[in-house]
This record gives sequence, structure tokens and C-alpha cells, in this order.
Amino acid sequence: MSLVLDAVLVAALARELEARLRGARLRALRMDRARRSLALLFREGTLQLGLNAEAGTIAWHEPVAVEPGDRPLAARLRGVRALPDDRVLVLELARARGAPPGVDLIVEWISNRWNAVLAEGPERIVRHVLVERAGARAPRVGRPWPAPEPSPRAGMDGWLPLERWRALLVPVEPGRRQRALLAAVAWTSPLNAEALLGAAAGAATEGEPDARDAEHAFDAGHRFWEELAAVALGSAEPDPVLLWTGGGLQPYPLPLPGTPAEPQPTLLAAFTHAAAAVGELPAALPPALLDALAERAVRAWARADALRRELAENPDPATLRGAGDLLLARLAELERGVGRARLTGFDGRPVELDLDPTRSPQENASAYYKRAGRAERACARLPELIVEAEREARRLEGLVERARAGEVGTEALRAELPSLEEGARGPAAPTLPYRVYRSSGGLEIRVGRGARHNDDLTFHHSAPDDVWLHARHASGAHVVLRWRGDGNPPTRDLTEAAVLAALHSKARTSGSVPVDWTRRKYVRKPRRSPPGQVLVERTKTLFVAPDPRLEEQLRV
Repeated sequence: MSLVLDAVLVAALARELEARLRGARLRALRMDRARRSLALLFREGTLQLGLNAEAGTIAWHEPVAVEPGDRPLAARLRGVRALPDDRVLVLELARARGAPPGVDLIVEWISNRWNAVLAEGPERIVRHVLVERAGARAPRVGRPWPAPEPSPRAGMDGWLPLERWRALLVPVEPGRRQRALLAAVAWTSPLNAEALLGAAAGAATEGEPDARDAEHAFDAGHRFWEELAAVALGSAEPDPVLLWTGGGLQPYPLPLPGTPAEPQPTLLAAFTHAAAAVGELPAALPPALLDALAERAVRAWARADALRRELAENPDPATLRGAGDLLLARLAELERGVGRARLTGFDGRPVELDLDPTRSPQENASAYYKRAGRAERACARLPELIVEAEREARRLEGLVERARAGEVGTEALRAELPSLEEGARGPAAPTLPYRVYRSSGGLEIRVGRGARHNDDLTFHHSAPDDVWLHARHASGAHVVLRWRGDGNPPTRDLTEAAVLAALHSKARTSGSVPVDWTRRKYVRKPRRSPPGQVLVERTKTLFVAPDPRLEEQLRV
């Protein structure tokens, strides 16, 4: 739907908001620049304004809680008015505290440059702008708000004699009458012009034989214009409707002759009905939560793509195993210390194999077998991970769609994004360098948040007798199992900590991962070593399967 707002509609909306909200207590503004949306969070309710000229909306909701990211503004609404014969709405606010006490929220629906401006003081100094624009009349923070030039059209006060009406329209060719009407007469717009002209749109011009027969058409248009002006100026009560136009549902303060219409109790009800028809974003839904949820869906798709690339680039296990077989079969032909060997394959064709010159031929063969094992486990595990990532991405996208449709509330999004909610509440405690888990036996497990945080966890957030774990021969997180008892911790708790170490390493796609563990006091940091690199003594090894379901069970 492309919402159309003309001067009559804006004036009638201002009067309804004035009657409904005068004295209402404003708590905050929710400004979403990306979606060009503004919500006024009153204690009595929430006024939502969608200021995208291609799909604008106005809606009234129940009161919602102030969320992190909203702009606090404790004030009372003193009044609402519209600029005469213009599409500008001014909400006059009185601050509960602070200076200056007077604040204006100005909403502009001018052509395709819809915007909202918060201005202060008698000079209306701009403090916040929803959409930054270029141009001579664009509002600038720190400067007075540039009000539009007053309307020059006749009849702005509701008085336009019938003789003047006829003089403006009758001499004009029928095809140009609408343009003449819009240029000269106040309170007219493309939305109501056809109803105002009616049969006169094609009536004869002055001096033609049937010109007298067209007088009644011009008179009817003039009478309807007087009704429009009376509603706009407040001397007549509106009769709100939803017009059924070619562009969709269109609110209007009174029916337009020739256009199907459905009566509405109020203009706000008409606007809210029209907004619901296009799935307008509920005001109760904080944009930051919705953006974070959408970002999680993007990351899930990115993970699926990365896993697919990993599967595509995974070496052929049979080829690797065949290389190991060939090395063992040709041991007599190999010399230690060479980095590349050219051998005759089992099919009689020459084969070139890369070797580690520091290892013996038997050790190189063993390395090929190990790589073959990892490749086999990856072939078995990666398709399942890809399916899981795609399923999660589709679930998150579906949640976003249901949130936009008003089927999912803020609490459901908070449940999906607890870390965002905690971090969005402002200057809370600094983020810890580790994630916290709890083992089945109740022991705390700390998992480093990355290479630059691993050192902090190991040397500043653990005790000497804690158990330290890390996946062997694979980059990944440092893991600390908090332990104060005598001897070693229970096997089950130690194994669960090892699983977390495997899951937070690059070996997480393997079927079985060796995890080294020792007391934290046997871990030391070499001088000038890169972040996360340590030297470890007295290690023992556990072999575990990296099961993501266990991580979900242990997460705090």
C-alpha cells in the first residue's frame, strides 16, 4: 500500500490526536532510521509512524515497555496541530524536567521526503532527525527547523465564493482543470480532486452552447469543497472511512463521491486497519532485537555455506589411504629427508607424493592414514552439520517473518537473544573473556571466547589447581574446569569439559578428537609468543566425540 496524506487528512488527524492524547505522558521515542519508522511511547498507548513514502503507515497500539536503544523523553503532550493547508504535523511537548521545557516533534509528509524532527525551544533548534537528507530545506542538527513556505492557495480559511470557484475552473479546458484546481484552491489534492470536479471535469468551457448545463456540476463540487474545508478547519465533525482505491486501503476523514468506502469509528482506527493490512511492524518489537535476529539468520546461512565449501574441499579419503599404502609398499625406494617422492603406482602409472622431510617414510605413511581418517569423519559429519545450519537459518527467518506479522512478541525474541539483551542495557559489567557452562556434576566450566581471550582466561581467570584443557594439534579455545577437591575431578565432568574443548576447536567436525588436559599450574606463556600460544607440561589425553547437543545442555 502507498499511503496518501493530503492537507485535509493531516488536519483531521491532528484534531483527533489533540482530543485523544492531550495531556498524555510520553516516556520515550523509538527511532528506527533503517526502516524510517518512529514510535511515540506514551503511557496511554503507542503511536507508530512509518515514514517510508513508498509504504507509509500510521497505527495506534497498546502501551509497550521502554527498551534499550529507545530515546528517553519524559514529557506531556500539550497539543497537536497541523500547518494550514500543508502536510506537516506538530506535536507540542512539555518536558517533565530539563531545559528547554518546550519540545516539538515535527512530522513531515511532504512529497517523497517524509521525515520526523525533534526540535527544542522557541527557535525550534533541531536536536534529532530521523532521516538525514540533502537540500536547502533539509533539517540540520543544531540549526533552526526550516519550516515550509506558507500556502499561497485561495480558501485556506474556508471562504471561497462560488463565483470565484467558477472563475477559476469554467474557463479552463477540461483536461487541465485538475491542475488548475490543485494550483489555486486550498485543501485540494490528487486524492480528492476527482470527487471535487466530478462531472465538471469534462464539462463544457465558458461560452459554449451547453455551458449552462454544466453549472450544477461546478456547484456540487464547490459544496463538497466547503465540506472538506470545514472538516480541515474543525468547524465540522469528520466521518472517518477507509476508501477502497486502486493503491489499497486509504484512510480519509469523510467519504469521497464515486469511491467505495467502509465506515470507521475513528481516523486512527482507519490508519491502524490499513497498516495491519500490509503487515506493519508492531511498535512493541524493538528494532535492535529484530536486526540481531536477522543477523543470526545470515550467520547461520554463512555457516552452512562454509561447511559446504569445507565438504567440497575435503580430500578424498581413498586417495589419502592409497598414498599411505603406496608409501609402505615402496619403502625400499624412499629416502629419509626428501620432501617429494615420485613412485610407481599400483596401476603402473607414476605418482608424486608430498612428504615431511623431518619424518621417516613409515611416519609419513601414518600421517596419510591419519589424514584419511579425518577426511572420512568429515565426510560423515559435515552433511549433518550443513542440514542443521540450514534448518536453523530457516527457523530464524521464519521467526523474523512472524515477528513482522505481529505473531511473535518481544519476550520470544529475548529468549532467542539473551546476550544481546544483557549487553544492550547500557554500561553493565565488561564482557568476560569466557563463556560459562555447568557440568552434570555442578562444576563450572569456562570456555575462552577466542585467541586473544584465551590467555586472559588461563592466566587471570583460573586457579593453579583448576583443570586446563585444549584440543590436541588443533587451534581452539582454552577450557578451564574449576576444581578444588583432592585428586582428579570426576570422569564425567572431565569428559564434558573435554567435549566443550573439542566443540570449540577446528577439530569439531571430526568423529573423535584427542583433548589434552593438565593442571593449570603446568601451563605457561612463552615470552613474545602470539595470543593463545602456551607451553604445557604433564598432560594426559582424552578422546571424545564433539556432540553439539551436550553444549546446549551445559550452557548457563
